Amino acid sequence: MISDFQELSDKIDQLAEMTNALRRENAQLRQANAALVVENMGYQRRLSEAADRVQALLVHVPSLVPEPVLDEDEVASTEQPAGDAAAAAEKEEVR
Repeated sequence: MISDFQELSDKIDQLAEMTNALRRENAQLRQANAALVVENMGYQRRLSEAADRVQALLVHVPSLVPEPVLDEDEVASTEQPAGDAAAAAEKEEVR
C-alpha cells in the first residue's frame, strides 16, 4: 500500500515538473511570437512604402499603348501651316 502511495507521489512530482516546464516553454513561445509580430509589422510597413513608391513611379511611366503609325498621306493631311504651330503644340501637349 505504501509503495502505491509512493508511486502516486512520484507521478504527481513528475506531473508538477512537466507542468512547470510547459509553462516556461509557453512563456518563451509567447515572447518569440511577440517578437515575430513586431518584425512582421515592420515588413508590412516596408512593403506598403515600397508599393507607394512604385505607384508614384508608375505615374511618370508613359502609356504602354503604342500610338498609331501614320503613313505619308496621313502625315501630309495632318500637317498644318506654320501659323498654326502654336495650336499644334497645344494639341500635342494634350496628348
